Amino acid sequence: IEFNRANNNLLTCKETWKLHILLPVSCEIYDDLQKADSHIQYWKDLPALQLDRAGTKWRSYKQSIYKILGEDKKLNYCIVEYAPPLQSLYAMSQDESAAFSREDRLEQAQLFCRTLGEILQHSKECMGCYRLIVYEESGDSDSHFLSKEILRHIRQQHLEEYTMCEGNHEPTTFLSTEPNILISDSELPGSLRSDGF
Repeated sequence: IEFNRANNNLLTCKETWKLHILLPVSCEIYDDLQKADSHIQYWKDLPALQLDRAGTKWRSYKQSIYKILGEDKKLNYCIVEYAPPLQSLYAMSQDESAAFSREDRLEQAQLFCRTLGEILQHSKECMGCYRLIVYEESGDSDSHFLSKEILRHIRQQHLEEYTMCEGNHEPTTFLSTEPNILISDSELPGSLRSDGF
């Protein structure tokens, strides 16, 4: 709350103060998000959270806020980071001595994403504080794929939650367009029946 007050209510809806965890199925992770997509730029860090973890007293955790430029040229702000264990899976698959194939990496990445989702879903401390963004990089060499994917999730999240924001029944200003429900890559509606009708 103090951070929000000190930064002109940048994150106006408390239900959207979530950590967006990037989970690329390929496990290819950039240490600098701007190198992954030039429309994503570091803005500032949130205040550090200190906890006793795994024998380390007052381990410090901090997340970063990024500015994300939308296709409409409006800036959107969001707390985002990759899931670090995926970087280790990628490194293992690149080391011949690990005998860890690309297929093994894919299988383990999918298992990690599913398990992380289950753990967070059952954590009272994390309830409502995160959003998992599982994705596969597009094969069409779209240099702004990641920023579009993050913004798609923010719009979807806003659609799911905006009525819960304190007294706010209008879309908040950090969203660039009216949100749409995006279920598949196809713009055309499809049948939900398995028999093809």
